[in-house]
Amino acid sequence: MNSTRSESSITQKLGAVLFADVVGYSRLMNENELDTYSALKSLLSQLEATCTQYQGDIVEVRGDGILALFETATSAVEFSIELHRIAAQHNQDRPKDQRIKFRAGVHLGEVLLDERGVHGDNVNIAARLQEIAEPERVYISASVYDQIRNRLRYGYEFLGPKQLKNIMAPIPTYCVRSEVEGATMAATLRPDMPLDILDRPDTPSVAVLPFVSTGNDEDDSWIADGLTDDIIMNLSKFRNLFVIARNSSFFFKTESMPPKEAARRLNVRYIARGSVRRSQSRVRITAELIDANTERTIWAERFDRKIDDIFDILDEVTECIVAATAVMIESQEQQRMVQAIPKDLEAYGAVLQGQHHIFKYTRKDNKKAKTCYEFALERDDRYARASAALSRTLNINWRYSWSVDTDTALDHALSYARRAIDLDPTDARGFGELGFVQLYRKEHDAAIESYKRALALNPNDADLHSDYADALAHSGDNETAITHLQQAMRLNPYFPDQYLWHLGGAYFNLKRYGDVIETVNKMNNPTEGQRMLAASYVQLGDTDMARVIADKHRVAHPNFSLVRWADVQPDRWEADTQHFVESLKMAGF
Repeated sequence: MNSTRSESSITQKLGAVLFADVVGYSRLMNENELDTYSALKSLLSQLEATCTQYQGDIVEVRGDGILALFETATSAVEFSIELHRIAAQHNQDRPKDQRIKFRAGVHLGEVLLDERGVHGDNVNIAARLQEIAEPERVYISASVYDQIRNRLRYGYEFLGPKQLKNIMAPIPTYCVRSEVEGATMAATLRPDMPLDILDRPDTPSVAVLPFVSTGNDEDDSWIADGLTDDIIMNLSKFRNLFVIARNSSFFFKTESMPPKEAARRLNVRYIARGSVRRSQSRVRITAELIDANTERTIWAERFDRKIDDIFDILDEVTECIVAATAVMIESQEQQRMVQAIPKDLEAYGAVLQGQHHIFKYTRKDNKKAKTCYEFALERDDRYARASAALSRTLNINWRYSWSVDTDTALDHALSYARRAIDLDPTDARGFGELGFVQLYRKEHDAAIESYKRALALNPNDADLHSDYADALAHSGDNETAITHLQQAMRLNPYFPDQYLWHLGGAYFNLKRYGDVIETVNKMNNPTEGQRMLAASYVQLGDTDMARVIADKHRVAHPNFSLVRWADVQPDRWEADTQHFVESLKMAGF
């Protein structure tokens, strides 16, 4: 039967569209149809009631997901985060393999409304964003980001323009994280920072792309990630090599592109890549080194060994890559490359799993990493790398108040960092973690010395350069701090917001307020830079703008205490602290 509708029954409306879909719904239904149906029905009912609290309307409930329309982008994103929280709470009493998880997409634009629901290209964009989103994440378009970036204190990671199915133009896309703290440390693209302008270093330059896990068990992916980490770490110790940081290399993990394109985006000469396959007690690793200029493979090898030989394989792969790039390596550096290996293979495996979690920069993953490192030390109490890594998790816990024993976390971090150095004086990360603790204990000279030792051991560690720069700025040496931050950004082109925060602080100390504003405005998470922006506008005489920013800050940071902030600051000179505090007071803080 055909029916016609008059155009008057169709209305246009500007709104924020949310699509949320259950991850692995077909598998869940296949394994336990009745239980999955009942659980999802209960969950969807709860979400529908919650949606109205955010001025939203669930227009359609499909078998495994929802389509909702909101008056504002702010409400849509807030509900999206709440959706994941409700689902997580709902899953607490369910078996791990039966948990119901969503992925969500949000887009802002004009939509068409009629008696059948919501339609139009902007609805399709939200649906396609949901399709590419990671489980328990919210992907949003740039139009949504522009509306909420200064209103909602979440973490925003720019993923670049995404070519979505059946959508003509690429859509600039962001991932929203409920924990903004971790997002400031995560690798990220930047909309206004083309990588083509990067200068190629004079020394041989290499990027190690994430090795691919080719086994059937997805849980084995941590082996491939861990081996990639180790190769990068070993190569980074050579002064005569320029090695792209781990964060930037791993940005290519989910992207499939020719080595030449990866080399162009990072502006390096060589690309190393490979694969890992584990089967019972054996492991097969393939690796190759490609000259991006000629697109020629200049070295390739396959290692098929017992899993117990993993340390020998690591040494061989690293040595082959170094030799293939024709770098003259001093015997002292060759010796320094050899790290203290654990007595127990399970200890090494636990550290690799810890690395898999720690770089996700979430409270939950940091806790999992901490558990892995503690297990490694139980298996081998003289494993220096595990001790240094455990110190790092405690430093992160202290930095973001992620643990119940925040007051003692820094003291424990100090203990594990010193233990790591005692066990292995060639461990750069141990000295780096020690430097962080010493800085916030206001032991400035000791902190500077620890960071110098760390960078002497690993001159290619971008995060060490950034952390050292922060210590220099708090010690009054801002010009040198800026130099190290520039080096950090070149080593890690997909650098986190934290680098920009450190750079803005150095500029503020130098009273280069225009540079502060330009730097902070490049942050993907601008609510974290609002204090610095307000203080800079005050110093430039624009008090009205400063007060507008201060008002937004109060909404995003309702518990901010200027007194507590000043007390925690590790400035060597009281004048630096007061310079910032007085500026904030003038802005209305």
